[in-house]
Amino acid sequence: MGFVDLSGVRYGLGDGRTLFSDVSFRVGEGAKVALIGANGTGKTTLLRIVTGALTPEAGTVAHSGGLGVMRQLVGMRDGLLPLRRLAVDLAPPPVRAVAARLADAEARMDAGGGERSQLAYAQALADWGESGGYEFDVLCDTVAVSILGLPWEKVKDRPLRTLSGGEQKRFALQLLLRGRDEVLVLDEPDNFLDVPAKRELEEAIRASDKSILFVSHDREVLANAAGAIVTLEAGTTWTHGGGFATWHEARSARHERFEELRRRWDEEHHKLRELMLMYKNKAAFNSDMASRYRAAQTRLRKFEEAGPPPAPPREQDLRVKLTGGRTGKRAVICEQLELEDLTFPFDLEVWYGDRVAVLGANGTGKSHFLRLLARGGSDPESAPAAGRNLDPVRHQGVARLGARVRPGHFSQTHEHPEFDGRSLREILWDGSEERPSLDRSRAMSALNRYELTAQSEQDFATLSGGQQARFMVLMLELSGATCLLLDEPTDNLDLASAEALEQGLKAFEGTVLAVTHDRWFTRGFDRFVVFQEDGEVVESDEPVWDVR
Repeated sequence: MGFVDLSGVRYGLGDGRTLFSDVSFRVGEGAKVALIGANGTGKTTLLRIVTGALTPEAGTVAHSGGLGVMRQLVGMRDGLLPLRRLAVDLAPPPVRAVAARLADAEARMDAGGGERSQLAYAQALADWGESGGYEFDVLCDTVAVSILGLPWEKVKDRPLRTLSGGEQKRFALQLLLRGRDEVLVLDEPDNFLDVPAKRELEEAIRASDKSILFVSHDREVLANAAGAIVTLEAGTTWTHGGGFATWHEARSARHERFEELRRRWDEEHHKLRELMLMYKNKAAFNSDMASRYRAAQTRLRKFEEAGPPPAPPREQDLRVKLTGGRTGKRAVICEQLELEDLTFPFDLEVWYGDRVAVLGANGTGKSHFLRLLARGGSDPESAPAAGRNLDPVRHQGVARLGARVRPGHFSQTHEHPEFDGRSLREILWDGSEERPSLDRSRAMSALNRYELTAQSEQDFATLSGGQQARFMVLMLELSGATCLLLDEPTDNLDLASAEALEQGLKAFEGTVLAVTHDRWFTRGFDRFVVFQEDGEVVESDEPVWDVR
């Protein structure tokens, strides 16, 4: 059985700041451990250290039994690559190494290579078999049939962008959970999954005999799948040996201990300083007191050098200011709208001020529906410039936006090619067709409200998933959107950020349509549109999760 053991790990950022230090915890044999913490505290960086992708400045990392790894946005930014590339990236190292040589040999053969190419191809096939490649093909076929309903040969060359985010995640998870690695490191495995799939994930994690370290912000997943919680905050980690149900209580008790220790330290510091000052005054008139004065000085200096106990972590303070604006009474009108190969024709009217949760299984067309509206519906010219850059959605029927409706789209996959190679400050400074340019003062003020000031000079692509999500919400705020089209907005947000978004939506003067599988987030919605697997689109008075 495999395990992971970290001891005294420290890692610093390029600007000299320490991201975290003295990180120590263990994922024992067969244990299911969740790593949690606020966005930007370094959870993904810590996972990369565990997997060997990064080297810590200090400390040691040990593991055994093979390591299966799933990145936070697995496959999401590689939409043009085939599914087989995703599978190979998740394969054990020997299979990955041979796969590259086999692909190169196949390409040479297809290009009409001679005898040398044939020999190289034959050798690559032999190496593929010895490395366990054929067993891996069988595993891929099993997972493809389970997730996509088709054999591996029929789907392995499909571009990843033709699969929904949930299908990509489920494929990757099943490949790892059924694979031979004894240790799994999963970065937000529940993202993009619908509720039935999340329940399957929870059961699969509990039932697996593998040692699993995973990051999640979904409280239901944490409560149902984690046996222990490792919290990354204030630049270090602490471990709660119980489940998530008792974590809040344990954290509050820990913070109270910190406050009590700091109070005692302050009291002792005051006493030592007063004692030193007393002996100083006495020594000025009595030389016999000089030795006691020096001893008091030494004792105070050593006490101060040891430093105070750590203070409780500062709570996040995010302030989302989504304003919106008045529009026509009918914000969205759909008449016999049919998303090609996804839904039957349906009618829908969304009124100004509605809060509509769009529910349903992965692959039923929910994201396509939001993207169609973000492009302006059947009249793309009515959408902002950013919306017109979205991929077209094949459809029949009519989808119209009401008078003065300005859509703002939050992408599930965080795809923003226009942000590539640009820092957050530069993006805000430059502005765009749908949002104004901000001078440095206003830009830093906006970033501060989203707790992104420290990341102002970072490239968007280098941010954590949660930081990217926060910045995308800020872009919606600045765009002047009057109709928010949110595709899984809480997937990468920590609890404090998700709560700030919810408060911002309550104050938003406009219309909100949100695709979500977040059971907690839906409490803020008053209408529910369900995309069923049979292609029907219906309304419900209550959230409907089991729609398979």
